[in-house]
Amino acid sequence: MPSKNRSAFVKAGAKYHDFQTVPWVLRDRATKYPNDICLERQVGIGGMWIPITARQFREEVDMLARGLIALDLQPGDRVGIFAPTSYEWSLIDMAAQTAALVVVPIYQSDSVEQVRWILTDAQVNIVFAQNQGMVATTLQAQQLAQDAGEKESLRQVLCLEDDAIDTVLANAQTVPEEVLEARYHALTSTDLATIVYTSGTTGHPKGVMLPHRCLGVGAINAKKALPEIVVNKNSRLLMFLPLAHIMARVIFYDILGGRGRIGHSPDTSRLLADITSFKPSALIVVPRVLEKIYNAAEAKAGKGIKLKIFRWSAHVAAQLSRKKGRPHPLTSVQYFAANKLVLSKLRNTIGPQCNFVVSAGAPLGERMGHFFRGLGMTIVEAYGLTEVTGPASFTRPSEKALGTVGRPYPTVTVSISDEGEVLVKGPMVFDGYLNDPENTKKVIDEEGWFHTGDIGHLDAKGFLTITGRKKELIVTAGGKNVSPSVLEDKLRGHPIISQVVAVGDRQPFISALITLDADMLPGWLKNKDLPAMTVQEATTHPEVVAAMQRAIDRTNTQVSRAESIRKFTILSTDFTEENGMLTPSMKVKREAVLARFEDEIEDMYEGKLDMDTQAKRKKRGLFGRRRKKK
Repeated sequence: MPSKNRSAFVKAGAKYHDFQTVPWVLRDRATKYPNDICLERQVGIGGMWIPITARQFREEVDMLARGLIALDLQPGDRVGIFAPTSYEWSLIDMAAQTAALVVVPIYQSDSVEQVRWILTDAQVNIVFAQNQGMVATTLQAQQLAQDAGEKESLRQVLCLEDDAIDTVLANAQTVPEEVLEARYHALTSTDLATIVYTSGTTGHPKGVMLPHRCLGVGAINAKKALPEIVVNKNSRLLMFLPLAHIMARVIFYDILGGRGRIGHSPDTSRLLADITSFKPSALIVVPRVLEKIYNAAEAKAGKGIKLKIFRWSAHVAAQLSRKKGRPHPLTSVQYFAANKLVLSKLRNTIGPQCNFVVSAGAPLGERMGHFFRGLGMTIVEAYGLTEVTGPASFTRPSEKALGTVGRPYPTVTVSISDEGEVLVKGPMVFDGYLNDPENTKKVIDEEGWFHTGDIGHLDAKGFLTITGRKKELIVTAGGKNVSPSVLEDKLRGHPIISQVVAVGDRQPFISALITLDADMLPGWLKNKDLPAMTVQEATTHPEVVAAMQRAIDRTNTQVSRAESIRKFTILSTDFTEENGMLTPSMKVKREAVLARFEDEIEDMYEGKLDMDTQAKRKKRGLFGRRRKKK
């Protein structure tokens, strides 16, 4: 239950109409502004961008929707999309929903087992896959389902590389326009629009059921929430995050329903080239992308005086951001020099036209936020979950709110429980988990509050700050509650640190698992006049170990002694989607990491283990000796 003494706010814009579905968002724009360019489609790798008006996109969507109906897909049938971010992805998504079908996104990094689960749990009828490899994965998953005796509904897999869209369009003329219009007008905001599977940190992913209400309300209120990006005719958003992720998809609908235009970049290895050619005014990123941009720029600075100049310039940029609105004259002079020497060059790399960065998916952290704002970019940090259709709160461009995740999104009401958990209520909250009423009841209480699992607090102005995950809080043997994300964020700022997982639950002190960034390591070694070495060799090299210790010492000065990191282990393996340590949105699967590196964690507490852990090790026959590595 929400705390009675902490108010919940923001109910403005809560009204919506039953006809305001996702397809309505496109049709409304095509009716009001038919000649608006709403998308630009890149022709060929690194090719030119072809503008597409709202009228043209609606016509393409409607024609493909008729083609889908020709495949004998009935209202409510499920269409899977197993492909990277692309124009085709969005076209299929909009066409399927216009035909009253339910879209089921599949991450291109999903394993055969994950694809099998999604296909059977959602009862997917048809899948659009990008290439033959994804087609093979889908068919293999289908075979696994059949072998397991599971109910299986998949009828067809279409390969986008083999002109799947043209194949579907070939029969579109056999379906009269009246049939499509009947489906469109029968669609309501309560009908299911999509089932988005959470990446999950344990077990099978859960299918989040989002009706048109959730997505339509979000797009309608985006005009009020972020007019600088959504309503601005000069707004250009380049999408490169997976459209299987709810945040990227919601942003697409928001811009589509506004006045800006959208481009797609399917290959992140070509992202910088696409930024140069598309010239976006806004990007949507996860914080790790910004950290990599910063670390790469620092590594490129080299060593000696150049590195000192870069770090001084970064400090000046962050300092100016913190003093926004009342900079000291000296700061302005320093910024002029820093901009001339370093900042303007980095700004040009990102794109001189790019004024807005929307960060979502994980906490950004003040350090990165202030640096990029000092670089001259407007940072919008959004906090949300798939279950609340993306953003529950966000920082407005006009507000000084770095360090928080801003105020609630229009239609969203936020409150804090007596235990400090963030609760969310409103029309953007999902309808429940598919085929899982038990877990649905665990997260949506009788009053309709969704329990996010995040710990946070609201200040007097209504700004929300997230301090950690409820289930990830570390409680030391001394009873100190420690949020691992605070420590991890500070450490990830080091150029060669890729990931950090703080540990220490029921232990006498906090320790950390650290992984190295293989891309950044060679340049860092060169700048330090150290010989080239592999990541595995670097984990035990004295200079690397000493650098990690210095980074930890700096972090420890910013927290209490009870929260400080006393020991650490550098792992020779990074966390990736492929090894099951990262979700597709680049969040660490903490429980998977703790299980995988149990030996390494126990070794850091050798001789100082709590009684429960000692008993567990003794039972396994491990007490007093090292376990043999497999």
